[in-house]
Amino acid sequence: MELSWFKKGTIYQIYPRSFNDTNNDGIGDLRGIIEKLDYLKSLYVDILWLSPIFSSPNDDNGYDISDYCAIMPEFGTMEDFDELLRETHKRGMKLVLDLVANHCSDEHVWFEEAKKSKKNPYRDYFHWRKPAPDGGPPNNWKSFFGGSAWEYDKPSGEYYLHLFTKKQPDLNWENQKVRQEIYSAMRFWLDKGVDGFRMDVIPLISKREEYPDAPNVGFRQIIEDVYANGPKVHDYLKEMNKEVIDHYDAFSLAEGVGINDKNAGLYINHDRKELDMLYHFDILECTIVNGKFEEATIFDLTNMKSIFKKWRDAVHEKGWLANALGNHDFARMISRFGDDDKYWSESAKMLFMMQATQNGTLNIYQGDEIGMTNIVLDSIEEVRDVQSLNFYNENLQSQKYSIGYALERINKEGRDNARTPVQWSDEINGGFSTHKPWLKINSNYNKINVKNQDQDKNSILNFYRRLLKTRKQYDVFVYGDFEELEFDNPNVYIYKKTYGDEKILVALNFSTHDTAFAHFNAISEIEVLLNNYQELLLNDGEAILKPYQGIILKID
Repeated sequence: MELSWFKKGTIYQIYPRSFNDTNNDGIGDLRGIIEKLDYLKSLYVDILWLSPIFSSPNDDNGYDISDYCAIMPEFGTMEDFDELLRETHKRGMKLVLDLVANHCSDEHVWFEEAKKSKKNPYRDYFHWRKPAPDGGPPNNWKSFFGGSAWEYDKPSGEYYLHLFTKKQPDLNWENQKVRQEIYSAMRFWLDKGVDGFRMDVIPLISKREEYPDAPNVGFRQIIEDVYANGPKVHDYLKEMNKEVIDHYDAFSLAEGVGINDKNAGLYINHDRKELDMLYHFDILECTIVNGKFEEATIFDLTNMKSIFKKWRDAVHEKGWLANALGNHDFARMISRFGDDDKYWSESAKMLFMMQATQNGTLNIYQGDEIGMTNIVLDSIEEVRDVQSLNFYNENLQSQKYSIGYALERINKEGRDNARTPVQWSDEINGGFSTHKPWLKINSNYNKINVKNQDQDKNSILNFYRRLLKTRKQYDVFVYGDFEELEFDNPNVYIYKKTYGDEKILVALNFSTHDTAFAHFNAISEIEVLLNNYQELLLNDGEAILKPYQGIILKID
């Protein structure tokens, strides 16, 4: 397997709006990232991924782009970006941008021109269709954010497709001019020295031109079978790689919405020359049933183990995965998979031990390194996420749930949980800004913040640093073959990994009670590499793991 620089690297995702505000307008900015580069370097991360920084009216917080080659004024200037890129490279880190190529903003000049006339040259940059015989939308497709995926344009008497908000019209990749526009924008940034792209919802770019009605199945299945994996998606990705990525020392990371373990190889197997890696959604959605807000489910460790194994088997020695437990689209990982109350510190450390010892490129989301948790939004007026707002408003109309339950679901799974400002200190607004932040800051910033943890050798932050430093020293963390132990045990996750002469044993207790396991008898020599407790209890060859205790052992 080719050991490319991005495979062993650690990606740190920055949501710029919520990272660090230096001009005190309540919104994070590029200079705020520059200010924290030494902090990021101290984490032993290698690659910084910025959520969109391009010009945007912010209907979906930057994922609705109005100019692919300009900086959003709220974030700063192109000169600020150039300085950020220089300073990032000066510290030996890489910089990756978020490419949103499935759709743009309805305020992009392409769409503004397209609306002027059916004969306008930009009309075919988008998907336009006549109404159904009853005058309604062309088909029954639903938006990811609720409601119809079609918006009626009264002057032309046609509908346009938007799989996300109505201000995010889908681009028509059938049109070669559209593809060349995207490739040109990519070259613009790569020529500046950017090191690659994370590609937002890239499996959706090829549409099924017959626009078939979606079957009456769960929304996740509709995404796989109707929206994603279209007939020409691989042709487009091969073309993109050949015309753009292959000419630079850069990599492409796909957001794998709609990709499953059966078809993943078509996207990322090395010999296909399409994408370098992807992160799938099976782990991120393992507590979600058929839509983020619709049903609450209990976290199931055995299910998570099965998902990890399924994907290891799917890409073994042929393709490459990024592994993530959280990002800007999901609630905080400790609130979903750990214990954000009594065992807050222990479970945050243990979850990271699991994540950092799974094969693939490690993804950290901002704030997870200090154990940031879900927030409680007290009313719908405090909600900023368009997906959550749409869910709430649809609920008002349908009265499917009570208002209280709808807000409860938003607090449980809504995207604002991950987007609250980073908590840098116990000063006003967590040290993020002296101005009221664009999104409510979590009230626990007095306890959970970078400043406090930087000075505490036993903090979550310093544990992240130790683990990431250790991970760089042992290739087995990233590339090792797995041997699962006690696979059906619902309380513990135990596995051995081997890569050449390197061997480790990882044991993780996901329960709130002491748990014993006996896998030391056949091990003649043990070295504790990492332990999220001060002690490890051994009794006649048996280890007793405390609640949410995790250990990584170097073994013979």
